[in-house]
Amino acid sequence: MGAKNQLSKLTAFDLFSGCGGLTCGLKAAGFRVLGALDVDAGAVECYSANHPDVLVWQEDIRTVDPAKVLQCIRVEPGNLDLLAGCPPCQGFSSLRTLNGSRVVDDPRNALIREFARFVEGMRPRAVLMENVPGLAAHPELTELVQVLEKLGYVVRWRVLDAYDYGVPQRRRRLILLAGLGVAIRFPRKYRKHRVVADVIHDLPEAGASGDPAHDISERRSQRVMDLIARIPKDGGSRNALAGSQVLRCHRKCDGFKDVYGRMAWNRPAPTITSGFVNPSKGRFLHPEYNRTITLREASLLQGFPPGYVFPVHRGKFHVAALIGNAVPPEFAKAQAMAIKRCLLSS
Repeated sequence: MGAKNQLSKLTAFDLFSGCGGLTCGLKAAGFRVLGALDVDAGAVECYSANHPDVLVWQEDIRTVDPAKVLQCIRVEPGNLDLLAGCPPCQGFSSLRTLNGSRVVDDPRNALIREFARFVEGMRPRAVLMENVPGLAAHPELTELVQVLEKLGYVVRWRVLDAYDYGVPQRRRRLILLAGLGVAIRFPRKYRKHRVVADVIHDLPEAGASGDPAHDISERRSQRVMDLIARIPKDGGSRNALAGSQVLRCHRKCDGFKDVYGRMAWNRPAPTITSGFVNPSKGRFLHPEYNRTITLREASLLQGFPPGYVFPVHRGKFHVAALIGNAVPPEFAKAQAMAIKRCLLSS
């Protein structure tokens, strides 16, 4: 009976799969993820360690034939239930585009066209794409929508905040949902929100917990350590420091107020980016301890399971990029559940 139930699940494929956040959400929603594809070796190593049941390709998507992928996962064109993915978004980020005031010519932008190519080759019943809000002002989105509509998909997109779907951080993302001949409704917001304390308050002290993702130490100058120690606990900011205590570079800049700020226990975290291991990148200091949040704390704020395995042997910054670039699993689950309801009712 267990095998029969497994085979009866809706099927999915994960493009630009990263370390597996999207796949976690798809599985939690009841999808059977048949395959995944990503070009990064560290991402594929992490993905494979946590999802050994999924066939993974470590390839440049531009060299991969969707027809051959379908053959490998034993699915005919038109029979895959969901194609999901998060194409690299650096070229659409608000920081690089100056909040949409300029278009950045980043080669990775064209990977959205590869996403469209896979939709055309696989003809899934539904499509899910996640990206940064900056994509909304980019012609790549317009082109993608036009391609999908010509293929017969009813396309909808909207900028949503992951905080409204069970993720304890503010994270605005553009979500595109497309159904083959059917419109997919966006999920309703969750009634209950989660905050920082809900996921990291009771963790053991970092350094001797036995969890490699929680115990990697920091290396900072004494001057920076002294500055961090002076930041008020539980949501404090460098704005509380006297003029002589502020770093010289901060005295010359009136922006980036969250730099060297602490998270607050009873508020959502800021967007977890790949820079969370560096206090100069945002409000990434622990609410109480004089350090940034650890790799494990960041992964929990993203919504990964507590035992999720990360390739720490590749270095702190590599793992931080995997975590910061991931789709929060609970956010992905909410979108996948909306797709599932539509597919099962149509």
